Amino acid sequence: MPQINASIVLYHNDEKQLLKAINSFLNTSLDVRLYLVDNSSNDDLKELAKIDERIEYVFNDANLGYGGGHNIAMKKSMANGVAYHVVLNPDIYFQAGTIESLYNYMQKNLDVGHVMPKVLYPNGELQKLCKLLPTPLDLFARRFIPLKSFVEKINRRYELDFFSYEQIAEIPFLSGCFMFFRTDVLKQNCLFDEDFFMYLEDADLTRRIAKISKTVYYPNVSITHEYQRGAHTSKKLLWIFIQSVFTYFKKYGWFFDDERKSINKKVLQTLGYYKK
Repeated sequence: MPQINASIVLYHNDEKQLLKAINSFLNTSLDVRLYLVDNSSNDDLKELAKIDERIEYVFNDANLGYGGGHNIAMKKSMANGVAYHVVLNPDIYFQAGTIESLYNYMQKNLDVGHVMPKVLYPNGELQKLCKLLPTPLDLFARRFIPLKSFVEKINRRYELDFFSYEQIAEIPFLSGCFMFFRTDVLKQNCLFDEDFFMYLEDADLTRRIAKISKTVYYPNVSITHEYQRGAHTSKKLLWIFIQSVFTYFKKYGWFFDDERKSINKKVLQTLGYYKK
């Protein structure tokens, strides 16, 4: 039985880019299995399953969304008693030893249910993907207010820009581009909420996992993420983003969210925001 399963949700992806993600995960001495969950309108990508016997291809014949696609594979991991499940974006890649390092960290820290490594752009620049639980101002100001100085002020707090990103820390919102889960935690009603088609499903899931275990940023290893801000260039994706924002705040509260206030305050205090 594999020690670690992983899933990549596909949607008419570029095969060259996808191969980098697939090969990165499979380049390990650990016993692993990779699910390619295809939300595309055709099964043209099914040939990828022939690359390696550790790959299983799942064709949905419908676009179930990011979380909906990953849930299919996560449920398989839970049902098969696999210890860990990794959610991967199709546009990430990393060096050999990354999965082993994260696996060893989780094996030694049984109170951690979710870990994310350091994330870099292809040019080596840091991606600031450790965040507070979002407020409406955080999300709408960053997207719609063109005043650079104001947005930078918002980001300094929301993206923990004052934080060095070089220390292990508990973070309430970790990016969905790479999510390393303890499967026993997922079993505690911690799958993706499929009301989120795309965007903020990672904020919601990290928040729920943090109620029962630690959600940790682990900078001792890194991955590369070929990130593109789709919602900034596509009206369709922007509309999906706005829908997700409304879904999130309908679930947790727009302006009155005592849990958010308490969690964010604790994180800011722990990381030294008020001393800077």
